[in-house]
Amino acid sequence: MIDTHAHLDALEDADAAVARAGEAGVTTILSVGTDPESWRRTLALARRHDGVYAALGLHPHEAGHAHALDVLRAALADPRAVAIGETGLDYYRDHAPRDAQRQAFAAQLELAAELGKPAIIHTRAADADTVSMLDSFDGTTVMHCFSSAPLLEPALERGWYVSFAGNVTYKNAYDLRAAARAVPRDRLLAETDSPYLAPQPKRGKPNEPAYVVHTVAALAEARGDDVDELAVQIEANATECFGLP
Repeated sequence: MIDTHAHLDALEDADAAVARAGEAGVTTILSVGTDPESWRRTLALARRHDGVYAALGLHPHEAGHAHALDVLRAALADPRAVAIGETGLDYYRDHAPRDAQRQAFAAQLELAAELGKPAIIHTRAADADTVSMLDSFDGTTVMHCFSSAPLLEPALERGWYVSFAGNVTYKNAYDLRAAARAVPRDRLLAETDSPYLAPQPKRGKPNEPAYVVHTVAALAEARGDDVDELAVQIEANATECFGLP
């Protein structure tokens, strides 16, 4: 099983979390770095653990530090770095000016296209601008932590990968489970977004990669799929998406 989006460097003891994930049957983790210091920590973790790979990007909250994009290009040269992101737009928190967010997003999409790496997209309260900016991007696109029903139609039309996190397990997440039923089997991904969004059986605790098993179980139940077969399918999807060995 695979966790396609975890912030291992934000966990209290990432190495122990990787070990617990293995015990739970989660053998592959895509760890996401969001700023230059996070990129350094994330790559160090990926080098320490055979089953850990890195996705590196300038989070929209950090978009005011666009000068770091030269550092990002260098970091992405590491063979353990398999994707760019998370990048995108966050108009909900607005921790960075929106113009700066759009500029950083555009620059990272250009870099993803140049390097031939998938782009992992963070979008919150910015559906229209996100879709508009992705219009000119022909590379592989992953909608991280899918949570906006209006994005389902463009995702299906354009063949984006759609990744669901622990919030799909929440009691009132009917729209998310409906979206999960609509996503083709070969475009479905699962993630934890650790240490955030712990799934229902672990709510109130810091999330970690081992808990992706609960998200996969909820997706299987929503779709009427066998959980083991769906886990194999999601791992195959991630392998194809991120070019994993």
